[in-house]
Amino acid sequence: MTRKDPSTLRSHRWFGDKGLRTFGHRSRMRQMGYDPQDWEGRPIIAIVNTWSDINPCHAHFRSRAESVKTGVHQSGGFPLELPALSLAEQFVKPSAMMYRNLLAMEVEELIRSHPIDGVVLMGGCDKTTPALLMGAISMNVPAIYVPAGPMLRGNWQGRILGSGSDSWKYWDELRAGEITQADWEGVERGIARSFGHCMTMGTASTMTAIADALGMTLPGASSIPAADSNHVAMSKEAGRRIVHMVHEELTPSKILQPGSFRNAIAVAMAMGCSTNAIIHLIAIARRAGVDITLDDFDAASRKVPVVANVRPSGAEYLMEDFYYAGGLPGLMKQIRQHLDLGMISVSGNAIGQDIETARVFNDDVIRPLDKPIYKEGALAVLKGNLAPDGCVIKPSACSAEFQDHTGPALVFDSYEELKDRIDDDDLDVTRDTVLVLRNAGPVGGPGMPEWGMLPIPRKLLRQGVRDMLRVSDCRMSGTSYGACVLHVSPEAHIGGPLALLRTGDLVRVSIPGRSIDMLVAPEELARRKSELAPRGEPFGRGFGRMYAAHVSQAHDGCDFDFLETAAGDPVPEPKIF
Repeated sequence: MTRKDPSTLRSHRWFGDKGLRTFGHRSRMRQMGYDPQDWEGRPIIAIVNTWSDINPCHAHFRSRAESVKTGVHQSGGFPLELPALSLAEQFVKPSAMMYRNLLAMEVEELIRSHPIDGVVLMGGCDKTTPALLMGAISMNVPAIYVPAGPMLRGNWQGRILGSGSDSWKYWDELRAGEITQADWEGVERGIARSFGHCMTMGTASTMTAIADALGMTLPGASSIPAADSNHVAMSKEAGRRIVHMVHEELTPSKILQPGSFRNAIAVAMAMGCSTNAIIHLIAIARRAGVDITLDDFDAASRKVPVVANVRPSGAEYLMEDFYYAGGLPGLMKQIRQHLDLGMISVSGNAIGQDIETARVFNDDVIRPLDKPIYKEGALAVLKGNLAPDGCVIKPSACSAEFQDHTGPALVFDSYEELKDRIDDDDLDVTRDTVLVLRNAGPVGGPGMPEWGMLPIPRKLLRQGVRDMLRVSDCRMSGTSYGACVLHVSPEAHIGGPLALLRTGDLVRVSIPGRSIDMLVAPEELARRKSELAPRGEPFGRGFGRMYAAHVSQAHDGCDFDFLETAAGDPVPEPKIF
């Protein structure tokens, strides 16, 4: 390995000369028990750790950070652990999505303001993956991502449970009177049995796979279960590798090219990805100066089938099974004709070289292209007078009968109203009704909460109904399923057409036609728009106020307007003041 001249390391400005300012830096390092032998001539590696006492996905990161440090030391680097916002999906309100950009800003500023030559990013819970990548991309120092890994399979009464997906399933069964409260508590005890993120193909598994496909993890790192000993080994290897990346000057801007994002989109489609993938990948791409749009996802969806037979698109298997079947390298090998194999990864190799020896050991879990579980990709983008800037649906996880459907709208103006009314036995609703929730988008939510899998009305559950068409400007969990149209853009809160819809209006959705419309005369819509009253801001101060003022709409990735890199422009060089 060719080593950089120590005087060219970014950290040299803090420690390299013998002036007054560097005296202060060095003396304070000595205060912590370090001496010049620890840092002189060595790349200083930040370990950005999103561990916290309230993030179960990252409960093992305390020890994994030590494994990363071991690897950094083994390759001649000097590791420094920097804690960052944890963003526990299960606990953060009003939504972790609202704080994704805050974590991205924190990561960027942690790197900018400290003597850092390279960075190991530790995340996995839904919003941490995009946030960590966005911040590191904007600083453009060598970076490698260590994914938390999926948790072990859930279990209840001998039945395999998938996080999220089976929560929704058994909640409906409880409301329908098909299981008891004791049964429901048994599901609660058995559904999450180890540290690690959701083991269904939810947003966490989707986004770590995307980071892997982009080339920002060690090849295949995203598939390793959190509790597997190979996860410890991977963490150490990431520590070793980041030191080499510093000497090689292998930065995100050299890895993340347009072909890298095409690869990530193809992998997402083949995985049966979360709808959240669209928002996050657009935001990540625009930090890298690559213009990705909804149309890129829809085009890939028409070409790349779903081959990962993992819940909720699949019927039986979970991420643990996916790992045993060959993991992400195996899936990428299966779909290699849809990939740009010349893109490189943090390994320094081309993607084609990374997956050259990959194998599939169970072709029911990772299907061949000619035997997919769904003939098109996981997502479809719909446009029309209800969503002129687009919205998304996951057709691989919804009932076929709703892929071309017209029905009367039942509109809820808030989540509170929905909760208050949905179990009313007198609710005027049938299986053909289109449930609508609005004012839950990026600004209106605020933060676009995961409310999009609107609950089936109890009176319909008792009739055996388990799916119906639902439309909203919010998101849904990647572990969710059903005929749910999401991310309607522009959102109702800022005056998008969804704000004009009224209960009883007919809504027509066609997935084959990629359309969504309210069947209301244009002159009537114009009249309603003229009567529309503006809604107030959800936050009056702090980060929430900044968020509402600068967040983009869903089709643009929900990033802040002042943080994107214009398409084609170089990623700005890290600046030291």
